[in-house]
Amino acid sequence: MLKRFSLILAVSLTLYGCKTQKNTLSSKNSEKSEAKKSKFKSYNEIITDDAESDPGLFTTHRIDDKLYLEIPDSLLGKDMLLVSRIAKVPAGYGGGYVNAGSKVNEQVVRWIRRGNKIDVKVISFENKSDEESPIHKSVEANNFYPILFSAEIKTFSKDSTAAVIDATDLFTQDIGAINAVSPRLRKEYKIKRLDGSRTYIESAHAYPQNVEIKHIMTYDAEEPPERDQAETLTFLMNQSMILLPEDKMQPRIADARVGWFTIKKYDYDSEALKSDDYRILRRWRLEPKDMEAYKRGELVEPVKPIVYYLDPATPLKWRPYFKKGIEDWNKAFEGAGFKNAIIAKDPPTQEEDPEFSPEDVRYSVIRYVASTTRNAIGPSVSDPRTGEILESDVIWYHNHLRSYRNRFMIEAGAQNPAARTLETPEEEIGEMMRMVIAHEVGHAIGLPHNMKASSAYPTDSLRVASFTQKYGLTPSIMDYARVNYVAQPEDKGVRYIRMMGPYDMYAVNWGYRYLPEANNPEAEKKTLDKWILEKAGNPWYEFGSSRGIDPHSQTESLGDDNIKASTYGLANLKKVIPNLIDWTTKDGYGYDDLQEVYRELNYLWRGYVNHVITNVGGVYETLKTADQDGTVYEPVPKEIQKEAVDFLNQNAFNTPEWLLDTEILNRIEASGAIDQVKSIQSYALNSLLDDSRISRMIENVQTNGAGAYSPVALMNDLRTGIFSELYRGQKTDAYRRNLQRTYVDIATNYLKNLEAGENQEVLISDVLPLMRGELSRLLRDIKARKNNSSDTLTRYHYSDLIARIDAAFKTE
Repeated sequence: MLKRFSLILAVSLTLYGCKTQKNTLSSKNSEKSEAKKSKFKSYNEIITDDAESDPGLFTTHRIDDKLYLEIPDSLLGKDMLLVSRIAKVPAGYGGGYVNAGSKVNEQVVRWIRRGNKIDVKVISFENKSDEESPIHKSVEANNFYPILFSAEIKTFSKDSTAAVIDATDLFTQDIGAINAVSPRLRKEYKIKRLDGSRTYIESAHAYPQNVEIKHIMTYDAEEPPERDQAETLTFLMNQSMILLPEDKMQPRIADARVGWFTIKKYDYDSEALKSDDYRILRRWRLEPKDMEAYKRGELVEPVKPIVYYLDPATPLKWRPYFKKGIEDWNKAFEGAGFKNAIIAKDPPTQEEDPEFSPEDVRYSVIRYVASTTRNAIGPSVSDPRTGEILESDVIWYHNHLRSYRNRFMIEAGAQNPAARTLETPEEEIGEMMRMVIAHEVGHAIGLPHNMKASSAYPTDSLRVASFTQKYGLTPSIMDYARVNYVAQPEDKGVRYIRMMGPYDMYAVNWGYRYLPEANNPEAEKKTLDKWILEKAGNPWYEFGSSRGIDPHSQTESLGDDNIKASTYGLANLKKVIPNLIDWTTKDGYGYDDLQEVYRELNYLWRGYVNHVITNVGGVYETLKTADQDGTVYEPVPKEIQKEAVDFLNQNAFNTPEWLLDTEILNRIEASGAIDQVKSIQSYALNSLLDDSRISRMIENVQTNGAGAYSPVALMNDLRTGIFSELYRGQKTDAYRRNLQRTYVDIATNYLKNLEAGENQEVLISDVLPLMRGELSRLLRDIKARKNNSSDTLTRYHYSDLIARIDAAFKTE
């Protein structure tokens, strides 16, 4: 009995001791918690009754000039896209190419807690490896994420699930990654500093998936773009932060044979003996709403269509054309199995959507910018992890109408009566606007320029009504081929304005068709390759960018024969010139429009000339993979190159009497015609005698021998053409003397560069001996023939050329 009592007493004492110890520990933990709590002020002390609060992804609080962000624990470490845009911009800034809506930067950020601070880190997804892979540690160590911003935690939310920070400095300090001023423009305008007294946060709004913050930034600038800007540049910036989807879109691997905007990746888990670099497409996430119907080949609406709103600033007159330009792409998306994939909407009223803002990343908008800039652009914002396009703002600059009005008159005025006025009929200008919007929306859905498309159609087919009305001017609206300058006055019923074509349908299907059975990007590749091979060899479905060496990939060219197309274009320009005064002037007004259109005509003529030049030393590029027959690169045939030089001698280097219309010139300038022609001819000659072009020709001779058009033949054809008066004993006019001096100066500059030690590649190539030999030949010919002309100024001119060449040889 005693033993039993003793045991009970011992257990009781033990239990009492444990309870006492537990209470003591609990008390100590409570004290620590209270001590920790005391480091931060209470929520109500920081977020007072004066706060303007807006709940959402992050709850925002504005108190006087301060901005507090309430960051939930659940969002720490999540990927968010930070998009920086200029909402309002000073006049003239960036030469007119930086406007309201212009994107400054986009970057993925993560909000990370570090002790009592919150860091904003910028995250890169270019280099990847599996987290379970041994090399993952090295990839992490060599891609350390920079800290964009850091702030002390001020307090915690009332339920202790969110940290509260003062984020004011993020938007009022000069942080390069989100501000309006690039290093180039900072230097150009001599910007000294951001003035904190004139920099502040204007608004902060939170939404379920994004936060929108507007802030004023004012800089001191010694040389702002406009004189009346008082050495000050003030911007309204818009920062959009959007939560990236947890459910990531499956990327699609790019192929250079189909043009697409892409994101580059490096895979360090590759079995290749190097990091495997590849690209993924930038595209919208289109997934079938009814998968089974889609599999059966029926047209199905996407789960989430692409929606574009018109800017409230868009004139009512033009809205129908903008909408048509957007929804024209539905035909291409139908080819990929989707109906109603892209929708155009008018801007919502305040009652319909009080939160609507063109700067908000939840809305894709066709922005209408009141600017003298003559352009339109189609940028987009995409998830760098997968390539998913999240939002885009197409920008139309008001004065772009002027570009198309002028171009239509110049290139179609000879053939189309509707083009013979500055008041272009609404039907025609509306169609041009529609196609510009369609072109820019093409960029916004992922398609880059396809400059090769314009060479796919036979040049003479562009003179046929039935062909152009069905197929347009090129197989792709993504080419620069705006007006049909090939058609002649006798060609009735042809189409003059570009439109979407078969390549656009093909490219959208290739990039957007959903492949239900492929559960990873690699599994899609076999099908995607098959679609490319089915079109291989058909120029309608080829892609090429403009790099200056392929005459089939040029901006503003038309047809498969540049020389023939430029001949047709020249014939039309010759008919337009005599009519420009009638078409561009009206009583009571001056000649500003005449001058503008005439100058632009000169520019377009220079473009036609350049299309021909590209054939000389040109190389055709046809993108292929190793499983396709044939080569990627092929020199332009000898006979075409020689035909091109003959065209240039006859049309570009002969004095363009047709262009020198005195009725026009005497109305727009006191002088300058000689310099104007010199500019066109010098540009052409410098381009033709570019060392990289001549080097390609030298290589072609080495590879193909007599089958190549040699640089020696080029120089001989040029010399006999440009100096034809010398060999015929004729008088030279001022234009030809300028041209001949330019020819000698280009050749002698190669010798002068030898003395200066410039351009080592040229110094050790055959280009230098070629130029020295050509100058020696020309020097002999001038000395032997300079007195054959009876014209004194011509003889003086030849003596000057002799002196120039002699001086060049003496500098060696």
